[in-house]
Amino acid sequence: MFIMINRYIYSIAVTLLFAGCSKEIEVKSPDFDVTVSGKNGTGGDSYSTADTLEFTFKGNPDFITFYSGEVGRRYEYKDRLSADGSPALQFSTLRANGTQAGSLALMISADFKGVVLKPGSAVRDTAATNANIAAASWQDISDRAAFSAGSTVSSGAVDLSDFADRNKPVFIAFKYTGNTGSIQNKWTITALSVTNALDDGTSYTIASLAALGTAIPNYGNTTYSPGWAVSYDPALNAGQYGWVFTAGTSLVITGAATAAAATSPAEAWAVMGPLDLKKVSPDLGVPVKSIALKLEKYSYKYTSANNSRITFVASNNSPDQSERKVKELNITIKP
Repeated sequence: MFIMINRYIYSIAVTLLFAGCSKEIEVKSPDFDVTVSGKNGTGGDSYSTADTLEFTFKGNPDFITFYSGEVGRRYEYKDRLSADGSPALQFSTLRANGTQAGSLALMISADFKGVVLKPGSAVRDTAATNANIAAASWQDISDRAAFSAGSTVSSGAVDLSDFADRNKPVFIAFKYTGNTGSIQNKWTITALSVTNALDDGTSYTIASLAALGTAIPNYGNTTYSPGWAVSYDPALNAGQYGWVFTAGTSLVITGAATAAAATSPAEAWAVMGPLDLKKVSPDLGVPVKSIALKLEKYSYKYTSANNSRITFVASNNSPDQSERKVKELNITIKP
């Protein structure tokens, strides 16, 4: 009987212990406010780039994050990942070795199924990838760009807005064609970028000649390159002339260097994507206070004129929940 009672008491104690451990820690809303003045003591809502602004805090929240209102630091865009704009591709080309017409084409597709890897490995399945290239619907948009006729030429801004309006990722490609009987061209592509220009004057880089996964900075924020894949089908390219991709620098292809060597046609592809043409980077705030720090003042100096919507986000956090308070200040920064 005594043993049974002890077991009963023990089971109750264990139950209460676990109940206590699983109880959420209550988080209170931050007691927080902020005012601004110049370092010389002047206040108001108008300052110049010569002023150092001093923000004075009331309360002691766990964390404070500062959004200055400058490009890349705007609170209202902290969750923005896409936006309507004017997406454009730009690049430079240099043609050498021969004068075959139409040997370089700019192509775009919304249904290319991508590069195929062999099961269980990171090795490309070339045959399957070539089959995907052949099966995709590619639209030739070469007439939107300028191409070299013997010296380096900028393509100009290649407008891709009509493809962005379809709300589907796209793949962009350069298709090389070499004909028989004459010297096949050498092409060098450099200075490539895809950007999305927004109505507020900002422009976000979506892609470049960077390798897959390379960080692309946008106003201090980061996106990542989709990379490039180069491929050719030996059945369409007996000479095995392929694109050479140098990450961050160029795409280069050299066909048959003499007419005598141009005994068979050549086809080769360099493909980038998938690309979201409405892609932008979310704006980021600057952490100015952590839970271990008591902060009463914070100073900041603007380097250019700006009508700034300054935002401070104060938060108290636990593993289970977070309570925030957002404070905004509207000021003008003059030159």
